[in-house]
Amino acid sequence: MTNTAIPLGKVPASTLPRIQSVDLLRGLIIVLMAIDHVRVYSGIPAGAPSPGIFFTRWVTNFSAPGFAFFAGTSAFLYFLKTGDRSGLSRFLLSRGFLLVLLELTVIRFFWMFNFDYAHFILAGVIWMLGWCMVILSAFVRLKPRTVGIIGLAIIFGQQIFHYVPKIFPASMRASVGWIWEFLYPSGLDGMPGISILYVLIPWIGVMMAGYGFGQLLISKRENLKKICFWIGISSIITFVIAGSLIIILGSPYEGKMPFLFRLLAQQKYPPSQVFLLMTLGPLILLVPWAEKAKGWFADTLKIFGRVPMFFYLLHILLIHVSALAVNLIISGNAHQDWYSTAPFVEISEDQRWSLPQLYLVYAIDMVILYFACHWYAGYKSRHPEKKWLKYF
Repeated sequence: MTNTAIPLGKVPASTLPRIQSVDLLRGLIIVLMAIDHVRVYSGIPAGAPSPGIFFTRWVTNFSAPGFAFFAGTSAFLYFLKTGDRSGLSRFLLSRGFLLVLLELTVIRFFWMFNFDYAHFILAGVIWMLGWCMVILSAFVRLKPRTVGIIGLAIIFGQQIFHYVPKIFPASMRASVGWIWEFLYPSGLDGMPGISILYVLIPWIGVMMAGYGFGQLLISKRENLKKICFWIGISSIITFVIAGSLIIILGSPYEGKMPFLFRLLAQQKYPPSQVFLLMTLGPLILLVPWAEKAKGWFADTLKIFGRVPMFFYLLHILLIHVSALAVNLIISGNAHQDWYSTAPFVEISEDQRWSLPQLYLVYAIDMVILYFACHWYAGYKSRHPEKKWLKYF
């Protein structure tokens, strides 16, 4: 990134500097995400009180917010490169529908290795990202700042959507419930057979905020550093204060979880305002560092971040196959039956992996994924004429 602001509008693709912070932070996000997906197949439950298991799960909380936020930022950078809002809208629309289709077909199969749609369908993170892109496609004709402000309003006013169905007559609520539950939990009956892990609100707000942030990202370097510092620090401080007050003023707690763990264990489904402050604040704070980071670790993260969709598709398949192989080595049985409704996996305590086993499998899989992503990133850069590659 240059030390001068990039003008908003059409910038020739050949002269547009690559903003490495987006690639690097996306790479960091998906590297963290993979830890949680190995945990899923290990059988270790999320949120256990032991520090090792708690932080193994907690550190992956940055993934979904980062995915949605930087997807919005990437959309802005796409517009910056082309200067074509109509083209951006068409791209978001087509890519969004493609992601939804992938979630229901390829990704579902990689998670579960079955086609039993009658009993279980998952509306997961890729489903959410896809529909959010579809919605964002309708807003990109507005100014980026306007889109960002609307996104923030959705994030901080998200609870309003819980009450919207109540304005409908009682006779209509049942008929709208199966649709509305995809948007925001309202206590209505959703569509049977579908597990909604990620509703669309407030995630669409996060993506829209990321789109607005893109305009800040092209500011002069010193200005960007100050902006990211104050946004990041104020978000973190607000999270600590608000999260602490919720604990102190809330109902009496009779469990054994330490105060710090309770503070960090914010609501993710759907993500509360405090959860998003906790996760997006540090990511924004890291942007100036990520822009100038160098060395083998930064280069590795950038490789992953340049091909995030390719990584996502491959890592689910690889982790699933790795889990079957590990189970076979440990017990003589691959236990594919454990994963028929993945990522909702329940394994008896005596069959679960230990944390060292989890991280060993994770490390091996990340090495394999690095070489695969390195090859694909190179192939993609060598074949700009293959337009379909931009979707992966």
